[in-house]
This record gives sequence, structure tokens and C-alpha cells, in this order.
Amino acid sequence: MDTVLFFKVGKFYELYELDAEIGHKELDWKITLSGVGKCRQVGVSESGIDEAVQKLVARGYKVGRMEQIETAAQAKALRGPKATIQRELMQVLTPSTLIDGNLRPEAIHLLALKEELSQGLDGKESCTYGFAFVDAAVGRFYVGSIRDTSSRSALGALLTQLAPQELLYELGGLSKETHRALQKYSPPAGLLPVMRTPLQPRSEFMDSDAAVKFMLSRGYFKHAFKATAECFEKSKESWPEALNVLPDKDLAASALGALSSHIQRLKSDGELLPNAELYPYEVYRGSLRLDGQTTTNLELLKNSANGSKSGSLLGYLDSCCTVFGKRLLHRWICHPLQNLEEINERLDAVDELILLPELTSTLRAGLRKLPDLERMIARIRGLAGSPNISFLPGTMVQRRLKLLCSATKGLQDACELLRCLKTCVDSEGHPKAHILREASAFLDGERVGPVFAEMMSIIDQNSSSTKETFQQKDDTEDGEHAGLLFHLLSMFIEHQMYWSSVVEIIARLDVLSSFVVTIHNSNGPTCRPKFVPDNPHPNQTSCINGGSLLNIKGLWHPFATGGMGGVIVPNDVQLGMADGSCKPRAMLVTGPNMGGKSTLLRATCLAIIMAQLGCYVPGESCIMSIVDIIFTRIGASDRIMSGESTFLVECTEAASILQHATSKSLVVLDELGRGTSTFDGYAIAYAVFRHLIETLDCRLLFATHYHPLTEEFSGSSFVSLQHMACSFEPPHTLMNAGRPNQPADTNDEWNKASDVGQSSCLFDKQLVFLYKLKAGACPRSYGLQVASLAGIPESIVVVAAKASEMIHSCLNKAFQAATDVNTELSHIQKQWLKSLITAGKLITFGRSSNRPLDCAEDAYDTFLCLWHEMRKL
Repeated sequence: MDTVLFFKVGKFYELYELDAEIGHKELDWKITLSGVGKCRQVGVSESGIDEAVQKLVARGYKVGRMEQIETAAQAKALRGPKATIQRELMQVLTPSTLIDGNLRPEAIHLLALKEELSQGLDGKESCTYGFAFVDAAVGRFYVGSIRDTSSRSALGALLTQLAPQELLYELGGLSKETHRALQKYSPPAGLLPVMRTPLQPRSEFMDSDAAVKFMLSRGYFKHAFKATAECFEKSKESWPEALNVLPDKDLAASALGALSSHIQRLKSDGELLPNAELYPYEVYRGSLRLDGQTTTNLELLKNSANGSKSGSLLGYLDSCCTVFGKRLLHRWICHPLQNLEEINERLDAVDELILLPELTSTLRAGLRKLPDLERMIARIRGLAGSPNISFLPGTMVQRRLKLLCSATKGLQDACELLRCLKTCVDSEGHPKAHILREASAFLDGERVGPVFAEMMSIIDQNSSSTKETFQQKDDTEDGEHAGLLFHLLSMFIEHQMYWSSVVEIIARLDVLSSFVVTIHNSNGPTCRPKFVPDNPHPNQTSCINGGSLLNIKGLWHPFATGGMGGVIVPNDVQLGMADGSCKPRAMLVTGPNMGGKSTLLRATCLAIIMAQLGCYVPGESCIMSIVDIIFTRIGASDRIMSGESTFLVECTEAASILQHATSKSLVVLDELGRGTSTFDGYAIAYAVFRHLIETLDCRLLFATHYHPLTEEFSGSSFVSLQHMACSFEPPHTLMNAGRPNQPADTNDEWNKASDVGQSSCLFDKQLVFLYKLKAGACPRSYGLQVASLAGIPESIVVVAAKASEMIHSCLNKAFQAATDVNTELSHIQKQWLKSLITAGKLITFGRSSNRPLDCAEDAYDTFLCLWHEMRKL
């Protein structure tokens, strides 16, 4: 049982047996026993059925309505006095197919997914997905395909972008890895769970040819399918353009057919499918690439605690006045730009709105009055394609006329807002920002004014006193009202492309004005990012390969200042060129637990995303080259339900980075290798870090508690060693003075604090986190101090401190000899030394095994090259 069925009985709708239990549980209806079998039942009158259905659907139920298709008198006349009234299932509503009623503002998606597995020449598994989804409330269907690896990172990106309410898939057609990805990106407990609906192969989830024939035969997507079934038999070129542009269109067509078939079975196809719009969808579409894990780690769309947008980038930037503006902002965050011209166009518009506060205030005041025009237009488009307008009862006609009236009035207000924009910018001079120029000039030469006048005249003639409330007519006049509705719908739909353009422009202005509000309400300094080419100084030979850069001064996390007592502590992040000199593009960050390393890493990623959204960034200045992909490996978590350990999750994410990162990427790794033994974890961290800096040379932030890494790369020209500062203060000083607004430590104080033994300062001094990024490496992580702060008993911490000192002493003695030599050599000298050792082993091996002389000759050549290099010093 997956559908709650209401049966129409006279003037009431009733639920029976198990459905009655649901009505009792969810709606607090009283159960009664009636009928021959004394079955359980609950009911509601006709006037309350819509509200009851909305409540059940909002709680995740599928709800159907069995309507009477004849009266009791008609049944008796046709089939005798004991005849049963015939009923028919009219429609099944689900959380993902609602098009009316009390809808939440964000987009609600129904997704169909088709998977095809393959094996590459290297023996590694790869998979291809075809998908189709619909936002039923706005009447837009999308199709696409993605090629993914075993990590399912692209699928994760799709799932985080859409957050589907329901998923359709072929029974037995998804791999275990795909099911794991679906589980991984499912909403947290407490939110409405995703409905997963398996469909039967071939009959419900058709192949591509059968799917296209099915849609053609039903008359779905009339504007997209310009061919007939006969044309399709001859060539697939007659497929819609949205499918033809896809690399794997057969899979996408199959998914679209499954989606359409499912909607048809729910009896919702009449309004949704005939006039539906069909678009191609690209998961990354030339934008800054953010896979599912990165979107989750950075909390871009929702927080990791309860899944709400509070405490996320979306929540921080969202000051939009319209619900369709909020949905556009969501799409922008999923697809930050890479095109520099488009980024600067948005930034120019933000600059101009900041300089014209009266215009911004007037614009936002008008925006607040607009209804959800995007969904209204879609609803009207669906009504125009419905074949049952002539048979609608009077109350339904009146309801649709009221919708049409509200949409017309809202569009008039939107156009008036654009006229106001034109007047304001003309008074201030011609707008410099291209987006504002385009918006203010949109109504030039427009010819829809007479359409508004005629529609409102007709509406006025059929209303009592206002344009929103119509007279209640008798049933005898239903036909007249239906004719009026049809006439108005035809006039409206004739200009639907124009209406959609108006809504798109208004939504864009709403998002840009929201950026301005965010800037004004920020807790710290913000700045316009400056973008430079990847190689701004090609003659700067000291910079490794020229390359990409990131230079942010005064960076702060926009919505994570709670751990710092609400005080902003700015930090400078320099990767690549900075202040005219070359800086390493890799930063190795150490510091105490809870010292702010993860916050710094996340803040850097958020600044880049905000910059490429066309928004100001939190900081005093920002100079950067375009980032193509952001990779993050942040936080420790397992996936017990998927059978994946913490270390496996770490390595899977690291593998995805190593496979797909480029020299233009930003890679953020936080404590890689902590999910396994110390030595194995260190070895993995060392190997991955070295590969990234010496082979890939991308912008890299690597936070670690493996302090030997700082010794290993202390002389490397590829790496900048930094740490998050802390200090030790007497407890009474903290209580009397409170937390200082500015970090009070100096380098000398830091070195002094670093030299304090673990057990000597555990309880007489308190560890204070300064959240300040400083040059150099931190010698310890101060985990015992953090353990003490967390409330672990003093006796246990003391024992741990003694054990820690003993372990450190043993390790120091074991590695002292190596350290004495190692610290005197630069990074390149260490590489020469390793080459000498390797060459010596080759000579010894060649002599002892009587191998050919080629091996020894290669070793001697190596010695000769190294000798020439050393002579240059």
C-alpha cells in the first residue's frame, strides 16, 4: 500500500481501513465503524478535502481521489435499484507532483535515473547515467546525461543540486555503488524522506525508442517534438533538440519516457505534459565544478546539522524578496561562473546598485509585492493545454479566473517596476552595468500594453468590486464562464515567452539586490574580487610555471564566527603571486585542535565561490585567477549504512581529487590519513601531498597534525608553512579580561608557549585559541589541553601527558641523527642526496648480480649530472 485513497460518498470523502488509520494518526479524525463488515472509516466534507489532501501530501503520502462519475439516480436508472455508483480514480497527488496549493518556496523535483555500467581499457569501472527531472510547479522538464567514475562524484553533484523529492529507477537497474550514493546524499533525519519508486523494466521504464514513440503518441511536449511518429521511424534526428545535444541521448530518452509514463499513471499528464517546456541540463555546464561531496562539506545549500539553509551559504546570501528569485539564487550557487565577462557583468551591477541606494530601496519595495509569477505562468500554461476546460464546474472556473487575474496583475506590477528602473537610471545617467542597461531597456518598443488593457477590461466586466474577487455565478452560467476562461487563457499564452522573460529579468535583479543587502549587513569588510589571467607575469622565472594565484587579505568566514565569540579574526591567504613576489601555491597548515584550521579552509573556498558568483567576498582585498574545480576532503565520518569506514571514505575522496584536479583547481585537504594507523596515515598524507605539489602544482591548502611533514617540506620552494596561533594564559587572566578583540601573541610569545612541556602547563595555564594564521610550523597539536577543556578527568589527562612525553622522547632519539642532517639541507639538496643513494644502490646491485653494464653506466651518468649541478652552488 503506497497510496491513500479518498472515496467520494455523496457530499463527503471517506477513508477506509488502513487508510482510515492514517487519517486518524495524521489528521486526528475520529474512527467509526460502519457498513456490513463494520469497517473502519473516517471522513471529511467536500469543503475540507483540499486542505486534508494538502496536509497528507506535505507529510510524504501519495493521495488519490476516487470521484463519482454519476449520481445515485443515474445509477439506478441505468442498472436497477441496487446498482452501485461508479467511481473513477481522477488523480494521485504526491509531494513531487504538486502544482497548486500551499507549496514550499524552493523547487520540488521528481527525478528519473537510468544507469549503464562499462569497463575502461585500464580495467576500471565507469558508469553513465541518463536522467530526466521535472519541477512540476513551474512546468519545466530537463534531460541530461553524465559519465561518472566509481566514486559517483558527478551523481552526487546532481543529487545535491536537485535534492529530489522522489526518485524513479528501473527495478534491478542500479548498482550497489549507486544505491550507496543515493543513501549518502539522502536528507538527514527529521526531514521528509526521498520516495524511491522502482519501475518495471520495459513496461514502465521503456527503452529509448519505445519511450519516444510513447510520448509522440500521447501528444506530450508539443513544442519540443516537431515530428510525427512516422518521421521518427526514419530518423532519430526528429528527436527534440534537448535530447539531440546530449552525448548519451538514448539513456536520457529512456529516463524521460519513464518520467512521462509515471506522471500519466498519476493522472497528472493533462496539465503537465502537452505544453511542457523541455530543456537540456548539464551538471557542471562550463561552471566552477562543485561535486556532491564539496557541496556538502562547505554547507553551500544546507547545514550538516539539521538540513536547513540556516548556517549555509544559501542562507547567508538569501535576502531575496521573491520566491522565484530565491530559486534562481539556488541555481546560481550550484553553478558559479567561469566566464570572466559574465562575472564582471554581475559585479558591475552590484557596484551600481550600491552607488544608487534609493534605486535599490525602490526596487526591493516593488519586488516584495510580487506573487510567485514563475509558478503562476506555468499553472496557466498547463490549464491552456487541458482538454477539460469546458466541463469544469463553476467553482473551479472561478478559481482559475482568479489565478489568471492575479498573474496578470502581478505581471503588470513587474513591468511597472522595470519602467521605474528605467526612470531612476535615466535620472542618474545611463547605467554603466550591462545587466541594468538590459533590464531598463527591455520594455522599449513593447507591444503588450494593449493586451494588459484588454484582459483587465474583460476581468473588470466580470468582477463585482475588485480585480481579484469574482462574482459567484449560478451553475447555469458555467458554460459562459468556461468560454471566458478559454478566451483569456488564449490571450495570455500567446505572449508566454514575453512573460517568462519579464520574470527572468526580475529574478536576476532580485538576486543582485540580495547581494547588495548581504554586503550592507556583513559583520566585516567586503571587497570586489579582482580577476587576473593564470600567468600574469610570464617573465617571472622565479615563479614555478607562472601558474594560477589566490591572494586574499583580511579573509574571514561569512557565517561561522560563533566559535570565535562572534569576533572576526581576519587572515591573509596567499597562494601564487602576492605583492609582486612569487609565493608557493601550496600551504601546509598546522596548529592545535579547535584552532580554526578547518574554518580557514572553508572560508577560502567560500570566498572563491562568492567571487565567481559575482558577489563581493569577505575580506579587505581579493586578487585571483579563475578556479575550474574545488575539491575538499574535510571532516571525519564513516558511512556505516553503506559499509564504508572512515579511512575508506578519506581515500575515496582523495582518489577523486588525484584523478580529476587540474593546475587551475583549488584542492583543500583537512587531516588526510587520520582514519588508519599513524604510520600508514602519515605515508598516505606524505605521498598525496608530494604528488599534488610536484606533479599537479595546483592551489593547495593542506591541514595536518602530522608534524613530520613540516620537517620534510621545510626547505621546499613549493610549500609555505603556516600555523593557527595559540597561547597559554593563566585562568584568572581570562576570567578578568575576557577574550581580546585582537590576537595578543607575538612570535616570541608563540615560541615560548610552544616550548612548554605537555604536563607542566596542563592545569596551571589555559590554552587560548587566537584563530590567527601565522608563518612557520606549529610543533604540537595540544590535544591534551583540548581533552582537558572537553572535560576528560584530570587523572587520565596526566597519565596521557606522561605517556606522550615518553613517546616523543623515544621518537626523538630514533630520528635525531637523520634530523641533524635533514635540517641542514634544502629541499633540492635532499632530492640530490636521494638520487645519489639510489644511484649507489644501482651500482652495487649491478655488480653483485652480474647484470649488464647499462645499469651501472646509467648510475655513473646520474653522478656526473649531480656533480655539475652541485658546482653551480
